[in-house]
Amino acid sequence: MNVQSVGADSLPQGWTHVGHIDEVHGPVVVITCHHLPPLRQALVARVDDETYWLEVHQHLDRQRVRAVTLHRTAGLTRGMALYDTGAPVQVPVGAACLGRALNMFGEPLDGEPAPDAEGYRDIRGTAVALADAVPPHEVLETGIKVIDLLCPFVRGGRTGLFGGAGVGKTVLVMELMHAVVALHKGVSVFAGVGERIREGHELWHELRDTGVMAKTMLIFGEMDESPGVRFRVVHTAVTYAEYLRDTLGTEVLFLVDNVFRFVQAGSEISSLLGRMPAAVGYQPTLDTEVAEIEDRINSTRLGAITSVQAVYVPADDMTDPAVTAILGHLDSTVVLSRDQAGKGIYPAVDPLASSSKLMDRHVLGDRHYDVAEGVREHLARYRELEEVIAMLGIAELSPRDRLIVLRARKLQRYLTQPLHVITAQSGIEGVAVPLEMTLADCEAFLRGDHDDTPEEDCYMRGAMAAAPA
Repeated sequence: MNVQSVGADSLPQGWTHVGHIDEVHGPVVVITCHHLPPLRQALVARVDDETYWLEVHQHLDRQRVRAVTLHRTAGLTRGMALYDTGAPVQVPVGAACLGRALNMFGEPLDGEPAPDAEGYRDIRGTAVALADAVPPHEVLETGIKVIDLLCPFVRGGRTGLFGGAGVGKTVLVMELMHAVVALHKGVSVFAGVGERIREGHELWHELRDTGVMAKTMLIFGEMDESPGVRFRVVHTAVTYAEYLRDTLGTEVLFLVDNVFRFVQAGSEISSLLGRMPAAVGYQPTLDTEVAEIEDRINSTRLGAITSVQAVYVPADDMTDPAVTAILGHLDSTVVLSRDQAGKGIYPAVDPLASSSKLMDRHVLGDRHYDVAEGVREHLARYRELEEVIAMLGIAELSPRDRLIVLRARKLQRYLTQPLHVITAQSGIEGVAVPLEMTLADCEAFLRGDHDDTPEEDCYMRGAMAAAPA
């Protein structure tokens, strides 16, 4: 929907003059209309050679609406004419979008020509009909030992990566993109919500250097964009994920970094529109806005969308209303711990706080379930005894507890892993470990086969059968 000119005599088909700007309050614009456009309708204004997009959010009375701009408002003036596009915001879709970095409108950010469009899709979309949806019931292997063993991802499900700042959420998201392309021959759609320009630039280079960019789409709503863009960029990204699922019939990994910034953008818009805040200052529409995105992440008989969402946890408080609203939609929860990161355990997954709804004997099978429970029991007992060891020393423990601590420490180090996407920084070649090898190694640890193996030989490596990295 790239418009070259808007004039009274040369309007694109379906466009009508709707009214003029009456007030501009930051990103919120009050418009006096000849006819009231529907909520979420896309309106445009033209300033010189630049097209400004707006989205209707409120009807104030019979003649006025309140809209949120999807660009900066510099250049907008009172009395400026506005045009109704006759539809919500739409983006161009097509197979040529793969391998590209785009903005919320589907326009290129990578300096290349605009991709060829095979059609347009409304970014609001609709959830798959219940009769057409395929419920998630399979494990999606990632090659990451701690995840595949203790909190397996659900194919066609939703997974949250929860953690505060600096614990490795973005690195893990990038590794999962690499895994889906390498292990499952699928494609990835990445939504960067409120990303710093530096982070987006680094991600683009990393994906090109690791050879997975050709099977990836990057959709960015950068940190300096208006709240309208940061709020709607997730809708654009899930629209592209739905298109790839329906046309390619393949595994689609839909990644969001991060959902909390989406919630923050919604909170900004809510405040600008004058709504009364709810719990802890969040918008009263929080649950609805999160559900609009989550309910569109579905699998059909044509293909599956598997979502991995990084979620910033304010002050490491998992009871925050935004975190709670997101948690209610997830199939797997991966909690990244600052304590684990402080010990040099990477990925910094807390094995006791993380969970998956697939952790069931009937789904995973007896072997996987029993090994996972055995590992959890050892790590839980070790955590209980850590304070005793710190005060009295390990010699004061019973022989059985000493043995559990010995094995738990080795399991803790074994569940670390060098990742492909940070090979240049770590100097260690990344590895992907099949689930079967992870189970075999953990069984050996639990039996005591590695009681004589030094702890350092278990750290930052792939399978135990391979030579230490």
